Amino acid sequence: MESGIKQVDYWRWSESRWTNPEISDWKGGLVTAGIDIGSTSTQAVIFVDGKMYAYSSIRTGSNSPDSALNAVKWAMDGTGMTQDDLNFTVGTGYGRVNVPFADKTITEISCHARGANYLYGPTVRTILDMGGQDCKAIHCDEKGSVTAFMMNDKCAAGTGRGMEVIANLLSVHVEDIGDMSFQIDEEPPPVSSICVIFAKSEATNLMRRGWSKEKVLAAYCHAMAFRVVKLLEREGVEEDFAITGGIAKNKGVVKRIESLLGIKALEANFDTQLAGAVGGAIFAKEFFEKAARKREGK
Repeated sequence: MESGIKQVDYWRWSESRWTNPEISDWKGGLVTAGIDIGSTSTQAVIFVDGKMYAYSSIRTGSNSPDSALNAVKWAMDGTGMTQDDLNFTVGTGYGRVNVPFADKTITEISCHARGANYLYGPTVRTILDMGGQDCKAIHCDEKGSVTAFMMNDKCAAGTGRGMEVIANLLSVHVEDIGDMSFQIDEEPPPVSSICVIFAKSEATNLMRRGWSKEKVLAAYCHAMAFRVVKLLEREGVEEDFAITGGIAKNKGVVKRIESLLGIKALEANFDTQLAGAVGGAIFAKEFFEKAARKREGK
C-alpha cells in the first residue's frame, strides 16, 4: 500500500537549458558539440562557428548513452536542429566512451582546461574542477592547454556526491546548502572524516549533540574546502584562479576555499558545470577544421 508521500530528491540540482538569442540562424554554420557525461550530471553544449549556441544540463541516469542522447536533444529543443546537423562531436567526462554519436573522445582534464579558458578568459592559470566523484587541480597556459594536473586520492566525502549524501541526510536541498552554511554565529571546526560513510555518521552524531543543520553544513563545507585547498597547495596555485564543476555553485565551499587560499576565484558568466562540454565543443571545431584542411591538401 502506497503512503501517498512524495519522495523529495534533496540531492538533485535543477536541470537547465539555454539558447543564444544573439544567433538567429545557425544554418550554414559550422555546428560542433561537446557532451560531458559525469557521474552525477550530463551536459551538452552546441557551438556554431566557434560561439556557444545552446546547452543543456541534466541528471546522469542509469544509462549513459541515453543520458547523452537526452541532453543533446534537449539542447536542440526549439532550434530546428537535429543530430544530423552536427558536423563533429566530442565526448568527454566520466562516461565519455558511452556517447554513441561522438566522433572522438577526450579526457575531462583537457576539456575543462579549454572550457575554462573560454568561459573565464585566457588569463586563467589554475582550475579547480570539483566534480561528482573527484576533484582535480589543473594548470593551463593562455591557450587553455594543460601544463600540469593532480587529482584527489580520497573517497567521495570531498566531492559532489558527498555533498549530495549530506543534503539527503539533513533533508536540505543541495542548492540551499551554501547559504545555510553561513547562517551561524561562529564558524565550527571542520568534520574530521574523509570517507562519506563516516562523514554521514559524524553529521548524525553532531545533530544528536544539539548542533543545528546550519552548523553541521558549515562544518562539512569547511571540511570540503580544507581538503580541496590541501590538494591545490600540493600542486601550487597560480593566478588567475577559477573553479568548475557542480560544487562551484556552492558558495559555502567556494567562499571558504577563497578564505583559506587568500585568493578570490573568478566569477563565471555561465553554469560552472558546462566547462567540460564547452571544451569538448571547441575541440570538435578544431578537429573538424583540421580534417577539412587535410582533405584540401593544406
